[in-house]
Amino acid sequence: MQNPRLHPDTIEEVKQRADIVDVISEHVVLRKRGKDFVGLCPFHTEKSPSFTVSPSKQMYYCFGCQAGGGAIKFLMELGKQSFGDVVLELAQRYQVPIKTLEPEQRQQLQRQLSLREQLYEILALTARFYEHALRQSQGHQALEYLQSQRRLRSETIQQFGLGYAPAGWETLYRYLVEDKHYPVQLLEQAGLIRRRREGEGYYDYFRDRIIIPIRDPNGGVIGFGGRTLTNEQPKYLNSPETELFNKGKTLFALDQAKNAIAKQDQGIVVEGYFDAIALHAAGITNAVASLGTALSLAQVRQLLRYTESKQLVLNFDADTAGTNAASRAIGEIADLVNAGEVQLRILNIEDGKDADEFLNSQQDGGEKYRHLLETSPLWLDWQIQQILKDKNLKQADQYQRVMQQMVKLLAQIANQEIRTYYINHCAEILSQGESRLVANYAQTLLVQIKRNQRQKSTGVVTKQPAETVVVESDRLMQAEALLLRIYLHCPEHRQAVIQALQQQDLQFSLSHHRFLWMKILELQQTTPESDFDLLSKLQDRCLEFKQEMGQVQPLFHLNEITQYDTYRVPNLIRAAVARMEQVMCKKQSRYFLDLLEKTDFRTDPEMVRQYQQEFLNFKQRSALLEKECQVSPIDLSMGNWA
Repeated sequence: MQNPRLHPDTIEEVKQRADIVDVISEHVVLRKRGKDFVGLCPFHTEKSPSFTVSPSKQMYYCFGCQAGGGAIKFLMELGKQSFGDVVLELAQRYQVPIKTLEPEQRQQLQRQLSLREQLYEILALTARFYEHALRQSQGHQALEYLQSQRRLRSETIQQFGLGYAPAGWETLYRYLVEDKHYPVQLLEQAGLIRRRREGEGYYDYFRDRIIIPIRDPNGGVIGFGGRTLTNEQPKYLNSPETELFNKGKTLFALDQAKNAIAKQDQGIVVEGYFDAIALHAAGITNAVASLGTALSLAQVRQLLRYTESKQLVLNFDADTAGTNAASRAIGEIADLVNAGEVQLRILNIEDGKDADEFLNSQQDGGEKYRHLLETSPLWLDWQIQQILKDKNLKQADQYQRVMQQMVKLLAQIANQEIRTYYINHCAEILSQGESRLVANYAQTLLVQIKRNQRQKSTGVVTKQPAETVVVESDRLMQAEALLLRIYLHCPEHRQAVIQALQQQDLQFSLSHHRFLWMKILELQQTTPESDFDLLSKLQDRCLEFKQEMGQVQPLFHLNEITQYDTYRVPNLIRAAVARMEQVMCKKQSRYFLDLLEKTDFRTDPEMVRQYQQEFLNFKQRSALLEKECQVSPIDLSMGNWA
C-alpha cells in the first residue's frame, strides 16, 4: 500500500504517546546521567558516549556528529524510512487509532492493525489448549517428565504456562478451525500449522512435544518453544518468524524477570528455557534465556533497558559450544563493554553443567548458584583466563602466543584507567612471580599496544564535520549561535535578545542562523502563547529542512558548558551583540578603507575626507567593542558558544 496521507490528529497523538527513551533504548544502550540519558551514537563510530537523550525535551542529540531531533526523526534516520512509515510503525506499537485523509486507506490500515490483535488472541487460546492437554491422559508422559526429570513443582509449571502438544497431525488444526472457526490463513500466519508439501491440507507445527509459551515483555503470547519427548530432531523447536515473533529480538521469561532485574540491577542470561525456569523456581528471578546459543545485540539492548548500571551475567555452558556461544555474545557487545557501557560478567559452571543440571544436582543449589554469581569474573578477566587456558608460559612459543593475544585484547579497551589496570595485571601474570620484572613487562605491553594501534590506523583519515571547524574558528558564528541558544532555552530573556538586536540594528548574517530566526518569528506570529513549546514546535515545523536543521541542531541542546551559560545570560547577551556589532564595524572599516584607496584626493578631496572619517569611526568603535566582547572568566572568542 502506498504511504497514506495521515490525519494531523494521528500524527500529534503518536508524538504524544511515543516516549523517546523507550524508542531509542531499543537501538542504543542508554545510561542515566543526571536528568538525561547517554550512550554510544548509532550514527557514527565512537568509543566514548556523546549521544544524549533528554526525556524532558523528548529530543536526542550527539555532540560528536551533531545528529539530533525527536523520536520520529531518530527512526527515520536510523532505518532510512519515510515520515509516514515511522508514524504508522509507532501508531501500531502504541495502539494509536489510525486516521487518514482517504477513507479507503483508513479501512486497509485498520485491517492491518487488527491482524496483530487476532494473532494475540489465537496464540493465547492455543496456549490454554496446550496447558489443558498436559493435564489429560495424553499428556501424562510430558507431565511426568516435567515433574520427575526436571523436578518442577506444579506452581512453577502453572507459572510458566507449560503444556503439551498432542501427537496427532491435525489435533490443534481441528480444534481451532472446526471447533473455534478460525480462518486457516490466520493459523498459518500465527506459525501454528504448515501446508502439506504434497496434496491439499495442513498439519500441526508442534506434535508430541512439551510446549513452553514465549511471551513479549508485557506477557502476551507471541510464540512457542517445543521440546521433543522422543529422539526426534531437533530436540528443541521454536515457532517460525511471524508478525509477532522474532527469535533474534526475543528473550524468554523477560516478562517475569524484568521487575527483578530492575530491583537487583542485574540481568542473568542463560541458554535454555529450562535453565531460566529452574532459576526462577530456585528464587533467582532475574534470569532470562536467549532462545538458543546465539545472543544478539538487539536482545542485549532490550535486556539492558531494565538495569540502570547495565550489569549482565552470561551463564552459558562451560563446554566448548557454550564457550563459543559466550564468545559470540561478547562479540556482539564488545564495543559497549570496551567503552564501559556494560558491566559484563561470565559464569561458567564446573563439569560442563548448565544451570538446570547444577540446581538439581546440588543441595541448596540456589544458594550455591548465588555464590557463583557473586564470584563470576568480569569479561576481561574471563578473556584472560581463556587466553591462559592450557598454556605453559615456560614454553617460548606458548609464551609468545599468550603475549600476542593479551596485546590484542588490551588494545581494544577504550577506557584509559581500565586499560592501565589490566596492563599491570597482565604484566604480573607474564612475570611469573618475579615482581622486579613487572614494570618491564608492563612497558613491553604498552609499546606493543601502541604499535598495534598504529598499524590498525595506518591510512585511516578521520574527518571532523566541516561546520565544527567553522564554528570553532568563526567569532561571528559563535556570537550568533549564543544568542539563538539563549533565545531557545531561556524564555525569560527572549525580549532582551530582541531589544538588543533592534537597538543596534543587527541582523543574523549566516544563512542557517537567519533561517532559524525567521522560523522562530513565524511561529511566534502564528501560535497562541498558551500552546507555545518553542523547541518541539520548531522541530516539527522544520523536519523537511534537513540541511538547514543539520547546521543549527547543536543549538537545541545544552551540554555542561552551555548549561552554565544560562546562569549569566545578561552578560552573554551584551557580549554576543557586541561581537556581532564589532564584526559589522570591521567589515565597514575595510569597506571605507577600500573606497579611500580608490579615491584621488586631488580630484575629489571632500569624498576622501568623508571616507577617511567613516573608516576611523568604525575602527575606533570596533576597538571599543572589544572590551564588551569579553565575558569573565571566559572569552567569547574561545569557541564555547557554538
